[in-house]
Amino acid sequence: MTGPITAATPIAFAPDLPSRTEVVVIGAGIVGVMTAWELARQGIPVVLLEKGRVAGEQSSRNWGWVRAQGRDMAELPIMLEAQSMWPGLEEEAGDVGLRRTGTLYLASSEKQMAGYADWLEQAKAYQVSTRLLSAGEVAEQLPGVARTYHGALYTPNDHKAEPWLAVPAFARAAQAAGAVIAEECAVRSLDISAGQVTGVVTERGTIACRSVVLASGAWSSLFLRNHGVKIPQLSVRATVAATAPLGDVNPGGAVDDHLAWRKRADGGFSLAPAGFHELFVGPDAFRAAGRFARQLMASPLGTAYRPTAPRGYPDAWGTPRRWSGEETSPFERMRVLDPAPNARKVRRLIRDFAARFPHLGEVKLASAWAGMIDVMPDVVPVVDRVETLPGLTVCTGMCGHGFGIGPAMGRIAAKLSQGADPGHDLSRFRLGRFSDGSRLTLGPNL
Repeated sequence: MTGPITAATPIAFAPDLPSRTEVVVIGAGIVGVMTAWELARQGIPVVLLEKGRVAGEQSSRNWGWVRAQGRDMAELPIMLEAQSMWPGLEEEAGDVGLRRTGTLYLASSEKQMAGYADWLEQAKAYQVSTRLLSAGEVAEQLPGVARTYHGALYTPNDHKAEPWLAVPAFARAAQAAGAVIAEECAVRSLDISAGQVTGVVTERGTIACRSVVLASGAWSSLFLRNHGVKIPQLSVRATVAATAPLGDVNPGGAVDDHLAWRKRADGGFSLAPAGFHELFVGPDAFRAAGRFARQLMASPLGTAYRPTAPRGYPDAWGTPRRWSGEETSPFERMRVLDPAPNARKVRRLIRDFAARFPHLGEVKLASAWAGMIDVMPDVVPVVDRVETLPGLTVCTGMCGHGFGIGPAMGRIAAKLSQGADPGHDLSRFRLGRFSDGSRLTLGPNL
């Protein structure tokens, strides 16, 4: 059985750090790793700094889907670029479990089918492989399923991969290309001179640089707030259960109104509750509540509220909001954000999966974990240069969709860090949308 990377995972990247480089990337999830790899390939000196472990947080805890299906229309061309990149990345980095297996969104009502049809009509401009399936075609896709569905949205060109294999493998490839990668080296703050980013202050000293990319997932908002930059980003807990090896159902990722599943390379399934997350209420949650109102109204039963975050979490009541570069930062106090899974949900996942596929026999739980997903009010990320801090690029708030799209987002962040054309229209992802009076438009709720 394989699973998420934790603080107990041995350190794999522990180099001496330079006093100067061209770009510093903060956060070694998939976006940060791919940013560093893109820059290193171009011969641009880059240092990637991670407070804990490469892929120790959401980048090794996600579902492992590499999907174009269901994407926001502004994300879709970026995701299609990412899908074109994945096979070449695996060829360079080694086997990461990449397989083209398709994605299946199952419909429990005609209303859901209508929503799928609407998304497909918009996506046709991008020549996606997606199509609608009838109830009979769904039965063929899911032999032995003990439930009748109205139909489905199906994208045969979607892929899956193993997160805990992929991101460390990509990091090793980035290192081989020339990137300096250091684990257990938190960036405490930016080094700023005359209003311009000139470096970073780490727990191991200052590194001078011309550009910084912040790709810190659930920690990004806390880091930015210390520098006077406010984004309405929250983090929600998502639970995953992993079964022992079982027989086959559909080969790729699938989700219905209650349950998502994916067959892993080890023969078991990763299971997750569909459309359910848990929000630990803290200072940021209170501040951002108004901005998230439309998202919560669109899915009023999709979020459960917990009264307080565990000690040390980004939005815990006791987590400092201000500190200097000489002080121990919150990032050093919690090397890896490793939330406990929701035990009740884990038991329900096992029961639900067994009920849907009785022909598989007894479904045994092998392990369970959780991750904290960085979310934005409109369910799309922030990918932008920070005007008030020249030299800083932010790429965060992937809303649980970062694994598959990460390679292309890393390429975009690398270009932004160099002042280059990102190659895509990023207006939907601009930082200023939360302060310029723009009406926020929710991403797809499929």
